[in-house]
Amino acid sequence: MERIFNFSAGPAVLPTKVLQRARDEMLNWHDSNMSVMEMSHRGKEFTSIAEKVEADFRELVGIPSNYKVLFLSGGASSQFSMVPMNLLREKKRADYINTGAWSKKAIKEAQRFCKVNIAASSEDADFTYAPTQDKWKLDQNAAYVHYTPNETIGGVEFNWTPDLTHLGNNVPLVADMSSCILSRPLDITQFGVIYAGAQKNMGPAGLTIVIVRENLLGTTIPGTPSMFDYKIHADNASMYNTPPTYAMYVAGLVFKWLMKKGGLVEMEKINIAKANLLYDLIDTTDFYHCPVANPDRSRMNVPFTLKNTTLEGEFLKQAQERGMFHLKGHRSVGGIRASIYNAMPIEGVATLVEFMKEFASNHD
Repeated sequence: MERIFNFSAGPAVLPTKVLQRARDEMLNWHDSNMSVMEMSHRGKEFTSIAEKVEADFRELVGIPSNYKVLFLSGGASSQFSMVPMNLLREKKRADYINTGAWSKKAIKEAQRFCKVNIAASSEDADFTYAPTQDKWKLDQNAAYVHYTPNETIGGVEFNWTPDLTHLGNNVPLVADMSSCILSRPLDITQFGVIYAGAQKNMGPAGLTIVIVRENLLGTTIPGTPSMFDYKIHADNASMYNTPPTYAMYVAGLVFKWLMKKGGLVEMEKINIAKANLLYDLIDTTDFYHCPVANPDRSRMNVPFTLKNTTLEGEFLKQAQERGMFHLKGHRSVGGIRASIYNAMPIEGVATLVEFMKEFASNHD
């Protein structure tokens, strides 16, 4: 069966080998005569899967022993509330960096629990850049600093990690890495909390992974529901309730796939090559335009417009006829957007680039 090139921002493309493995094990996982999705989350079969998934994730990302890994449901959007509930620690203020749609949603939820200081924002330029840290105005009384390393909709990515060492270990850096996790190596010790929805670079929708430093556990704000308490989930090895078991299993297959490809160092090289291929074409013609400042362009989500915006519908129609789907920009910004996550092969990007050249030639 010939598969399409799926440029969706999420749920997004998964590696073909992962899907084939899941297909082969669908009815009978390792001679258990059960599908993974039928297993008790407390049974020995799924317990062995969960333990291996966490071990592989820790090895792949390089997670130190003083960090907990939580496998939760509720989507990354649930973390917009869980972060302040768990990290305010009797403080009443938090710093947020506003770089786009997902930052704004995180800010809106945090304002339910504390006073939010917008320490930096790129709203003055329609969220087309990432504010450099020398422009940040941090609140000395903030409980934590939150940012979105990659804005999926706007295609803005921090290609650097903020340095909060001058604030001491009591002001953790929090990152929503939903659309960039596993795309490059990370120094986990620079973060207090990292969270990410799985449906872009890790696996099917329904799973959210949280990496949290142990010394941040156990000090939730009064009235925090048990399901929103990181420590309860950590103490129960993510089994306080039934976790998204099948999504965990598929994510585990993705982790194995990444390891076989050489890990995150090799994945970053591939991602740079894919992004450069597309941005180079955009920059060498006036037919296409990327609004994002060059240093802050995302490797994962590439937004662009056509010089003649009335041709967008025809562009999308012809692209789909050639097997390239889900290139329409987010409804809030329009234009075109190519999401080129880990599982998008470089052949898919090359096919898109060749089509873009041809389309420009035929309509310029």
